[in-house]
Amino acid sequence: MPEPRPLPSPAGAPSRRGAAVVAALLALYVIWGSTYLAIRIAIAGVPPLLMAAGRFLLAGGVLLTYLRARGAPWPTRKAWGAGALVGVLLCAANGLVTLAEQWVSSNLAAVVVASLPLWTVLLASLWGERPARAEGAGIALGLAGVIVLQLGGELSASPRGTLLLVASTWCWALGSIWGRRLPVPDGAMASAVEMLAGGAALALAGVLRGERITAVPAAGPLAAWLYLAVFGSLVAFSAYAFLLRQVRPALATSYAYVNPAVAVALGAAAGEPVGARTIGALGLFVAGVAALAAVRRPAR
Repeated sequence: MPEPRPLPSPAGAPSRRGAAVVAALLALYVIWGSTYLAIRIAIAGVPPLLMAAGRFLLAGGVLLTYLRARGAPWPTRKAWGAGALVGVLLCAANGLVTLAEQWVSSNLAAVVVASLPLWTVLLASLWGERPARAEGAGIALGLAGVIVLQLGGELSASPRGTLLLVASTWCWALGSIWGRRLPVPDGAMASAVEMLAGGAALALAGVLRGERITAVPAAGPLAAWLYLAVFGSLVAFSAYAFLLRQVRPALATSYAYVNPAVAVALGAAAGEPVGARTIGALGLFVAGVAALAAVRRPAR
């Protein structure tokens, strides 16, 4: 049975949509690039999983309250279930990065996570969404960057941290692709449900892991946690949910290639070492973004 033809868009709608997509991409490129260092600062005063849980619970609660005050309908039980599943996968990915940064630098964490578009496109192909030629070129460049890191020994320096980072990319890719096919709540409500469910799962995992908050964090970790909650979660998470509905998976996850540039610069400014091979890998990742961004077909 053929799909129904979409209704004509009002004048100016394509340009407004394009501007919104660009704004969302820029938010992810800059904000999520800075969160790697913010995570490293925050976990100096708050246990990692409880820190991650708190940022998502705060952001999700604020967003849900705002949407309900604006008259947004309460999600159905089916939508809650779908949103919770996606949220657990996405927030688990963040929790794994947070754990990994106990053993790896913030800039190396961002560089490893730059392999994310590779897994995202590969998973999308299992659902019948074949990668375009330009996407294939971008993925190849990103994979080459990972190989450069491995040849330099950066990844083998902390096997435990590297394993957690790789698992993080798989969780995020699965949540991103699966979420586009599940009946999650509409609009920003999806982000609220996902952050609340994922935050609750992280809190439970933290408690089971034995994490406890026994004192008020110092000013630095507390400020970093608030930054993660407001910008890293409330703003950027909502922007990512919007992109997943508007563009192809490879472009939506292209932030993973740009974030290392921001993370490396901030990490270096904070005194973290940056090797020559890390810079070389970063160049390959950034080049991959140009190829991914060349594909402009809508995601649906």
